Amino acid sequence: MTAKEILAELKPLGSESYKKVMANHGVKEPFFGVKISELQKIQKRIKKDYQLALDLYETGNYDAMYLAGLIADDARMTTKDLKRWIAKATHGAVASFTVAWVAAGSPHGWKLALEWIDSKKALTAQAGWATLRSLVSIKEDADLDVPELKWLLERVRKTIHQAPNYVRFQMNGFVIAVGSYVKSLTDTAIQTAEEIGRVSVDMGNTSCQVPFAPEYIRKVQKRGPTGKKRKSAKC
Repeated sequence: MTAKEILAELKPLGSESYKKVMANHGVKEPFFGVKISELQKIQKRIKKDYQLALDLYETGNYDAMYLAGLIADDARMTTKDLKRWIAKATHGAVASFTVAWVAAGSPHGWKLALEWIDSKKALTAQAGWATLRSLVSIKEDADLDVPELKWLLERVRKTIHQAPNYVRFQMNGFVIAVGSYVKSLTDTAIQTAEEIGRVSVDMGNTSCQVPFAPEYIRKVQKRGPTGKKRKSAKC
């Protein structure tokens, strides 16, 4: 299928009520308001398609861009592809979900994430921290640079309260992810989170709340052993 055909398929699946919810979460036009469950049905049919994912992302339509992330062949994504995606990200949902998930699944995620978190552009920095939190959730600890993760936790401790709004949210999520998925750093993450305290983020016209990291990590501990990895960052 072509991107044009996919857009034609997506249009009647949108709803005004869901579109309003998405707008409250910062999604910008153009988009139809298609529920993720509907996008996942198309994903199951297409599975992976590298070129179609690139074409869908280029449409600038949020529903198509989200679907692009779901069907992207992460292993084939180049550094150039991913840099183009973050450059064309129009809002946080694209940067923190689509771009971050695909970057984390690619061979270039770690390097790009470290580059992006230093960006003065909030969306890019947001994507960087979101990529890091996705990486620790899917990569085995043996494949992670644990000493550098420990250093990144310290960086978060020192800088989170001065970071831009949604960058703070992703930094907080990174601490939670390290505590939940990297067993050797769980105690360090909890200690870091306690020193940070509660993180204030303006979540806009939504009922979303910022998780209190120490409490969240401890809940993960109670549910079962920490360190159990996910098959994919995408959802």
